[in-house]
Amino acid sequence: MAQLVADCGIAIDMGELHFDCIRASGPGGQHVNKASTAVQLRFDVAGSPSLSDEVRQRMLRLAGNRLTLDGVVVIEAKRFRSLEKNRQDAIARLLELVDKSAKAPKKRRPTKPGIGAKKRRLNAKKIRGSIKRGRQSVNSRDE
Repeated sequence: MAQLVADCGIAIDMGELHFDCIRASGPGGQHVNKASTAVQLRFDVAGSPSLSDEVRQRMLRLAGNRLTLDGVVVIEAKRFRSLEKNRQDAIARLLELVDKSAKAPKKRRPTKPGIGAKKRRLNAKKIRGSIKRGRQSVNSRDE
């Protein structure tokens, strides 16, 4: 059976994808009322043998609103007026999501502010304090 290969090298079997043709909303005249040109792509992330556990967990987190309670990613493509272009668009968006999920996020290395930044901060505080002292009434300065 045919396979889709993402840029990261992960291959997804076409049998794991389920396509539904739905009617698109928006402009298009009579054509939009008659033809089902929008595509709904469903991919079972939770049950897919193509994904490793780390990629699966990241994909479930990245999917956001596109994820059902069963762990199925639903991608709707209705950008184009042709069914085949929408199908290709849905597949491209799924592969993009797989690529993002395959990349492990960088670990944050905690850093400290530099000497120059500390000096600039303290200088700004001194200037701000002198501005506030200048606003005080003359009587309160004497006390």
